[in-house]
Amino acid sequence: MRFRERNYFNAFILAAGFGERLKPLTDYIPKPLMPILGKPLIEIVLKRVAALNPSNIGINLHYKAEKILDYFKISPFCSKIRIFHEESILGTGGALKNAADFLKGRSFLVYNSDIFSDINLTMLLEHHLAHDNIATLAVHDHHEYNKLEVDSKQFLKNVVIRGNYNASSRIAFTGIAVYSPDFLNFLDDGHTSVVAGWMNAVSAGEKIYCMQFKEHSWSDIGSPESYASTVVSQLNSSGETVYIHSSAKVDSNIQFVGHFVVEHGTVIEGGTTFKNCILMPYSHIKQNLRYENSIVCSDFTIPLKESHFTGQKDKDDPIPIGYGGSNRKYYRIQKEDSSVVLMQTDRHDHDFKRHLKLTCFFSDLKIPVPRLIEADYSNFTAIFEDFGSVSLYTWLKVRRSEDEIEEIYKSVIDSLLLIHIDATRHIKECPEIGERVFDYEHFRWESSYFIEMFVKKVKNIDLKDTAPTYQELHRIALKADKFKKAVIHRDFQSQNIMIRYNKPPGIIDYQGARIAPPAYDIASLLYDPYYRFREGIRDRLLAYYMNKLSSETFLLKEEFLESLMICRLQRHMQALGAYGFLSNERGKKFFLRYIPEGIRLLKEDAVLLKDEYPELYKLTLKL
Repeated sequence: MRFRERNYFNAFILAAGFGERLKPLTDYIPKPLMPILGKPLIEIVLKRVAALNPSNIGINLHYKAEKILDYFKISPFCSKIRIFHEESILGTGGALKNAADFLKGRSFLVYNSDIFSDINLTMLLEHHLAHDNIATLAVHDHHEYNKLEVDSKQFLKNVVIRGNYNASSRIAFTGIAVYSPDFLNFLDDGHTSVVAGWMNAVSAGEKIYCMQFKEHSWSDIGSPESYASTVVSQLNSSGETVYIHSSAKVDSNIQFVGHFVVEHGTVIEGGTTFKNCILMPYSHIKQNLRYENSIVCSDFTIPLKESHFTGQKDKDDPIPIGYGGSNRKYYRIQKEDSSVVLMQTDRHDHDFKRHLKLTCFFSDLKIPVPRLIEADYSNFTAIFEDFGSVSLYTWLKVRRSEDEIEEIYKSVIDSLLLIHIDATRHIKECPEIGERVFDYEHFRWESSYFIEMFVKKVKNIDLKDTAPTYQELHRIALKADKFKKAVIHRDFQSQNIMIRYNKPPGIIDYQGARIAPPAYDIASLLYDPYYRFREGIRDRLLAYYMNKLSSETFLLKEEFLESLMICRLQRHMQALGAYGFLSNERGKKFFLRYIPEGIRLLKEDAVLLKDEYPELYKLTLKL
């Protein structure tokens, strides 16, 4: 009977290889240190393995070992690992044999350091420890690598070097496995592959179980193409299109579209443009250059197909865009020499027709929304002008001067004023807005949404005596409903504002527009959890808005400021409720990262109004 204790196992990470297929990248950075959005691949692997609480962790090194050792000196895992330096490459099997004294006596998990995956390691380990097999391989269906031939009970029969990899009995090894210590007896000394050990064990009558995983992410960081695809996939899964490491120095006079990744220590001079690019660590990019669909280093550029960034199988396939909270689907499609945006929804989307009506209404008033090109009411699709891929949210990821930030926000406010003033003046021309008043019931729904989706489901706070809190929320909603109203966007935050070079900022996602206090949009824009202003900028922008608003409307500054405090409360409760709903109910966990700033802003509001709303203030102290 082999060892079965849950925590009685070792781990071993294979990290000695040359990374030949990744050249020229691996000429200056070893494959285990390839960065994935600021984190070396080896760190990601170590974090996953260490979470299982192994007794010991071993790592073999050879190629550029000194660079990896330098990383380990500053790694949080430095005290938990033992290095096995190989004078010459020993192969996947030889590496384990070389570490036999370290691995013997207990089962051990082996993880190839060039594998990026979220396969359930706990499930793999526990299955192995619960069965009397000499090895348990994590496998999946991956046509390019389907080389393992298995029997009807999923035990390994053979490894096929050539043949039909699409055969139903064939499966692919993920590079992750758990072995019983007896497996070491089937490995030869010197350079050898772990595959040879498998076949030796099978020939001796031992059982190697192939545990199949589905619906998981997996990539072999073995080529520039697979590396780029992995980076982009991780960017997309985090709801982003841009990543810029905090140590990078990026001149604000650059332009970027599509996916844009800048790793640590990189310097980019001004005047350079990028489309779908990954900039490797410590690159120095000279000014006035242009890069497209590339991995970029100081001394060389690796051109790739655009599909490695967009995920298209065919160049004419639509490209999915947008990572917000909506159930609608948006795609960028190429038409002749330009691109357009296709929107798809369904008959349950009550905003579909309203969206199209609002588009025409706003366009007629010269409000910068995407022009409607074509609509299919029966199939609930529409084609719009493409406003590009750079939102205010992503534009702000590059360090900007205070002057630049103020100027871009002033231009955004100018566009917002067109909604608040011009659209309000012509409201009779668009009953689709006029009939939608943000009244007491809507404000009260927002605060209830906050309580249910965030306070209870995210923070697990049980409001035992809800009457005092709900009475305050009732009073807040009553007060909000009494302020003077105008046409508002309703979700006027940085991700819904598109930056178009040499054009005014564009506005998207406006189908929720309605009649409400205009301060609600200002609270959304200037008190946005997605971006924190530097000291003084918000006050100047607020003054800019109020001066323009008061000169054009009947709304007094004093009344506006009073409404702003209440609208800030409402907006921040709504945002936190939405983050809770989208992360828990829709599975969009990347919204969780905005919660701390949302809480900070709500607490800031509650402190200012704690004398009037003490119960809400007490509640925010628990968040």
